[in-house]
Amino acid sequence: MELHLTGKTALVTGASAGIGRAIALALAAEGVAVCITARRLEMLESLAAEIAASGARQPHIVAADIMEENAPQRVAATALQALGHIDILINCAGGSRPLPIDAPDARWVEAMTLNFTRVRQLTHEILPWMIEQRWGRIINITGKQEHERLNAAYSAKAGVHAWAKGLSKEVGQYGITINSIPPGRIISEQILRNNPEPVRKAFAEQHIPVRRFGQPEELACLAVFLASPIAAYISGTVIPVDGGLRRYSF
Repeated sequence: MELHLTGKTALVTGASAGIGRAIALALAAEGVAVCITARRLEMLESLAAEIAASGARQPHIVAADIMEENAPQRVAATALQALGHIDILINCAGGSRPLPIDAPDARWVEAMTLNFTRVRQLTHEILPWMIEQRWGRIINITGKQEHERLNAAYSAKAGVHAWAKGLSKEVGQYGITINSIPPGRIISEQILRNNPEPVRKAFAEQHIPVRRFGQPEELACLAVFLASPIAAYISGTVIPVDGGLRRYSF
């Protein structure tokens, strides 16, 4: 299938590892000029070298901590200057935040800022440019809504889903789509660190119909499709990539 992405541009946050890294690689392979951002410069440089070695365009790098004050504004301005315009925004920066019921407000604020507020702020920095060019793709990597325990990231990701659905109603007239992808058990640094292979195997056999954890590339393929011109009629959706892990029908 021809995705018609050659010549498009993309900003990918959380690109240093895992899902963000896989999406950046997949977009670059389709001819997209990418700007990659995350905190860890050395990992961004390694990704940039891999993309360039594949024959794709050399990515632009923005090393930034999205939690810093005015970081969304700085990242957006730098990416726009480097790329000239931004066709695709991949909001992948975030992190799990399990909290006790007596957690102080500061920990809730941090979790909500990382997983919702910064996503919204960065998107709204770039939206005016997408509206002007009357084309854009916004893809949020979010999280599941079946909760085993109290986790502030779950609340934040639910907020992203609601915000994105509302935003889709406003920007569709400009040729802009916005969709959310909640990952299931996708291999990441955190999963490998906290779940040895026997633990992953036992969990997958009990809970995941396809009987294994997913690879970042298996989510990236959906993100790239949603970023393409041929996905123009898909907007405001929440599409899980989880090997059938979720139990509900809708």
